[in-house]
Amino acid sequence: MNLISTAFAMGGAPDAQQAAVQAGPAAALMQFLPLVLIFVIFYFLLIRPQQKRAKEHQNFLDNLKKGDEIVTAGGIIGRITGLTDQVVTIEVADNVRLKVLRSNISGPGPSRADKEEK
Repeated sequence: MNLISTAFAMGGAPDAQQAAVQAGPAAALMQFLPLVLIFVIFYFLLIRPQQKRAKEHQNFLDNLKKGDEIVTAGGIIGRITGLTDQVVTIEVADNVRLKVLRSNISGPGPSRADKEEK
């Protein structure tokens, strides 16, 4: 008998449980509100800017043309001499050409103004 009364004592106050059930949708909304706020903050601070950068990078890759100066993901700077759907041929020095995948192009190369300053 002592064991049963101890179990009931550990179960918590029945009034508190009934109050939570009776509060209904308002209490449930208040419990999920912090999670919703965290998701909104993550969306505007992390997800949306990353999607915007990915879209801009895809537009850059789609608009490549011969003569553009680019930088590869490995840090190689070169001028485009040939293009296909998947492969870009770049010239890194006189008569030195490399073929790289389009997906490995990280961005535009340094501008002429940067070269003239040095």
